[in-house]
Amino acid sequence: MTTQRSGLVVHINGWPGTGKLTIARHLAERLGARLADNHTLINPAEALFARGTPLYRSLRAAIRESVLDHLARAPAEQSFVFTDALSDDASDTRAFEDYAELARLRGARFVAVVIDCDVEENLKRLTRAGRSKQHKLTDPAILLDLRAKHRLLRGNGHAVVEIDVTTLGANEAAEYIAGRILA
Repeated sequence: MTTQRSGLVVHINGWPGTGKLTIARHLAERLGARLADNHTLINPAEALFARGTPLYRSLRAAIRESVLDHLARAPAEQSFVFTDALSDDASDTRAFEDYAELARLRGARFVAVVIDCDVEENLKRLTRAGRSKQHKLTDPAILLDLRAKHRLLRGNGHAVVEIDVTTLGANEAAEYIAGRILA
């Protein structure tokens, strides 16, 4: 395990089913970081309310705000890894900037990681057993629609690591990302 003297805030962004969570687990271990995947923030609201309803949106926003507020007060040397599926729209850009602001408030280095893979591999991974138990997207039509209408948010103006994981295992991808972050 490699640790940093000063904290990091690492935001991993990719389409649903690209392997973000598995890669993030390996990366967090290498960095000595805590992991908050997007479902940590989404699932409590989804368990209680239908997606897209006002109560779902307000609970999801309140949980996210509370988590980020608490993380801003964590010890400065603590690092955090987040996962998300953000596109290039205004709402997602604002959400992404919240992570950059968290890093600023903590005096931490902010690194945006963009994970992608080819469509066929993405569809195969999206429909793997176990994803629905974690309340993850498993509908190929929704993924294809997202990929057709949007681009992955790249985090312009931030340190960015981009990686195509089509032929990489999670451990290999995490090793590559850690090498780029710690270089």
